[in-house]
Amino acid sequence: MLIETLGTARDLGRLQEILGVLIRHGFGDTVRRLGLADRLERAGHMLKWEHAADLARVEPPAQVRLALEELGPTFVKFGQILAGRADLFGPEWIAELEKLHSQVPAVPLDSLRPQLRDDLGGEPEAVFARFDTEPLAAASIAQVHRAQLHDGSEVVVKIRRPGITDVIEADLRLLGRLAALAETELPALKPYHPQQLVREFARSLRRELNLAAECRHAERIAQNMAALPHIVIPRVHWQHTGERVNVQDCVQGVPGGQLDRLTHEAGFDRAVLARRGARAVLQMIVRDGIFHADPHPGNVFYLPGNGIAFIDFGMVGRLSQRRRSELLHLLLGLVEGQPHTVAEVLLDWAGDEHGVQPGQLETEIEAFVDQYHGVPLAQLNLGQMLADVTAILREHRLGLPPDLALLIKAFISLEGMGRNLDPEFHMAAEALPLLREVAQQRYAPRAVARRSWQTLRQLLSTAERLPEDLGRLMRNARRGRLQVGIEVAHLKRVGDQIDRAANRLAMALVIAALIVGSSIVMTVRGGPTLFGLPAFGFLGFFGAVVCGLWLVRAIWRSSHRRDDDSA
Repeated sequence: MLIETLGTARDLGRLQEILGVLIRHGFGDTVRRLGLADRLERAGHMLKWEHAADLARVEPPAQVRLALEELGPTFVKFGQILAGRADLFGPEWIAELEKLHSQVPAVPLDSLRPQLRDDLGGEPEAVFARFDTEPLAAASIAQVHRAQLHDGSEVVVKIRRPGITDVIEADLRLLGRLAALAETELPALKPYHPQQLVREFARSLRRELNLAAECRHAERIAQNMAALPHIVIPRVHWQHTGERVNVQDCVQGVPGGQLDRLTHEAGFDRAVLARRGARAVLQMIVRDGIFHADPHPGNVFYLPGNGIAFIDFGMVGRLSQRRRSELLHLLLGLVEGQPHTVAEVLLDWAGDEHGVQPGQLETEIEAFVDQYHGVPLAQLNLGQMLADVTAILREHRLGLPPDLALLIKAFISLEGMGRNLDPEFHMAAEALPLLREVAQQRYAPRAVARRSWQTLRQLLSTAERLPEDLGRLMRNARRGRLQVGIEVAHLKRVGDQIDRAANRLAMALVIAALIVGSSIVMTVRGGPTLFGLPAFGFLGFFGAVVCGLWLVRAIWRSSHRRDDDSA
């Protein structure tokens, strides 16, 4: 029971406030279906229902947005995260959630002083040559003041709001319990995985609370961008930076929202800016695997000489090497008109969800991509194509992994910014050369050899553990602890996968035996030789290499395309 498990009276009070806001914004029926109203009222907490129909004429997406704004910073941030989940919500919901903003007044400097003294080691007026008492900007988690270092450097000081961590942690506890209750009591929400969404959101928000982590992200991306001199990431002043405050160079340029100032007379070329910005973010995503996850105009400044500065790295996305490889195939498939490749990647991303019909989903994806066959690059809207593909997944009630949802949101935002700068900007045309370059690097002989060696080491490690694993399996079987689950609908598919896995395992054992046996033979003197080495040992090693290459090729092929007979 939610109410019985709430830890403190403060949480109960906050829960009452949350439910009151939901009722006021027209979600009284949902509150009753969750059983929360009756439980709270039995506990002595009265809910006001008299204004429950005040917003009945407002569309549900707008009702949700208004409720989230009234509930405060945690819920506003949660709504902003949901705005990036085009795989879960339709366009009308996304458009409304993107309007979310938190009307938060700035914290007076006197209220910040005790925390600032602890973090800076003194009064801000003493630490800095100049410190502006009026904030430059204020948001739900932190506010920013301009200042000047004693060496004359202009900087911005980002200060976390005092006490905001306790408020957010309390809200996250309640949000997690509400999600668990919703998943149990409202079956229609199950495909959206409320608990998983809240867990991912909580991890992201806790990282954003650490202002030093934001600076570490900025430095890492700055190192990756070192080869692009026109891209600027503000320098961090670590001597004044910690978890609750950070100090970075002040970027002085044209804010991303003031495009009317980017004129030729002022020395700007908007087409060049669009290409350079796209190239930078594409490199972050495709090559580096860590990217600015919120590249909206408020986080971008345009500099003299057609330079671009990115700020605010509180929210970043990360892509593993495997994800980058999958993304590479997806984007190349979209740009070069390869529907089967796109379908393969998206089916892997969607996973084996219950009730999914892979054949039908693959047919829809292939039909979607095939409609762009022969269309010139200049006419492809890559961001819209990604949005349309996620809409297909949404119709099948499939959600993307969170890192990919964040990526697609960044892609769509990036293309929108590029087209605002230059109506002739085409993301597909900009992306294709980089995608091909990265693909060539990935399949260069040295890169392939490195991955093959890593795979071989993993296989040998698996072979060494095989007797122990088999022994454990047999002990569990004798004790009656062995459980086998088979989904009959996919029995043939499972059987094929087991057969392929068994073949590869047998081959791995043969390779390991050849290596061990050949190593022993190499130590025995006498007998025939080849190239000055014992012939049988040399042939054994040669056979192991050939078998290993075959095994690596088989694994690589199965990881990038499904077998023709799979459905």
